[in-house]
Amino acid sequence: MKKLVFRSGLRWKVSLAIAAVSAMVAVALSLVVHNAARVSMIDNSRDVMNQRLMVAQTWYEKSGISQLFNAKVDDPKLPEPLKKEAARGLRATYVDDSGPGAPEVWASVPLRDGKVLSSHGRFEDRFQVLKDLDRALIIGSTAVVLGGIALGLLIGDQLSRRLRKAAMAARKLAQGDSEVRVRDAIGGRVQDETDDLARAVDGMAEALQQRLEAERRVTADIAHELRTPVTGLLTAAELLPPGRPTELVRDRAQAMRTLVEDVLEVARLDGFAERAELQEIALAEFVARRVRMVAPDAQVTVVRDAFVSTDPRRLERILGNLLANAARHGKPPFEVTVEGRVLRVRDHGPGFPEALLKDGPSRFRTGSKDRAGDGHGLGLTIAVGQARILGARLTFRNAESLEEEQGGAVAVLWLPESAPTNTGSFPVIQVPD
Repeated sequence: MKKLVFRSGLRWKVSLAIAAVSAMVAVALSLVVHNAARVSMIDNSRDVMNQRLMVAQTWYEKSGISQLFNAKVDDPKLPEPLKKEAARGLRATYVDDSGPGAPEVWASVPLRDGKVLSSHGRFEDRFQVLKDLDRALIIGSTAVVLGGIALGLLIGDQLSRRLRKAAMAARKLAQGDSEVRVRDAIGGRVQDETDDLARAVDGMAEALQQRLEAERRVTADIAHELRTPVTGLLTAAELLPPGRPTELVRDRAQAMRTLVEDVLEVARLDGFAERAELQEIALAEFVARRVRMVAPDAQVTVVRDAFVSTDPRRLERILGNLLANAARHGKPPFEVTVEGRVLRVRDHGPGFPEALLKDGPSRFRTGSKDRAGDGHGLGLTIAVGQARILGARLTFRNAESLEEEQGGAVAVLWLPESAPTNTGSFPVIQVPD
């Protein structure tokens, strides 16, 4: 069962993180400010109500009139906590916050005659300030969150841009552009962890390039040294008297010579020094002529012709290797299809092995048991290398994956619309569904 994966950009992750932290801080500060302001207003309302009651008490004791500041004697609505405090002979205040709107503030004081003088009221104007404060806190918190998102986008975009530049430079390194350096690609004056990563990638790339170059030189030197004795061996074999042993010697000498030439070609391709010599050709006519020379039994189908700018010698090498691989490991009929800039070579054999479909061609690996045969596994490797020089893309698949009735291996060559780069890097090709 495949896991559901959500992919999002780094700048959005950073902005959301900053926005979340900003929101939590804003909410926390808003609650603290709101509660502190409310407590202060309630305490102030208690003091004001208590002062009013003191004035009303003085007026009542002098005139016997209790209506000042809405004061009442033995008010039946007096809350129980104030009744208990009055029974103890204490002056007290009480806040009833159970109803909507501003809380109701009570104040009570026991009189000399045993009665209780009390007053109550709601300070709507005072608590309206608290509503205005809450509104200001909401607006301020929203502004802080939006500012945090903008700041996160700015910071995340800078970091994401540097990482994208580093990834693009790393891809160019992987495609063989040895002149690219990740640190130079990301640029910038401020150094951070991205620069450390870029330097590490550059160091790793240089080490790998040195190692690969050393291996390539060793391979090329060995193949070059073998070329002379193998050529002499093949010449000497031509001087042997006719017979079955002579044919075997000639055959093995020729196979060894082909192997040496293929190894030299692979070494040259690995050096990324090869360049395409471009010519404008009609693809359908070129393919039909080359197929008749290499594999006369193959069927050529032209769905749509196209004029392409490519290297005919390298394109012929790719086509010949694909047809040779189909003849060696597949079964007839062999089909070559030209559809615009797309060239397909198909056989009706058991198909490519899973290892090749997954990892691509590997030198000196001839495939699985059901496609085993002669050869050294260099044909498809050379075809892929030559396709890279042309700026093309060579893919491999089996006919079953295309939901066709019959099986077989299918090699598809996607020729680019523009000329290849200096390193023969892959162009961006939209593959139809």
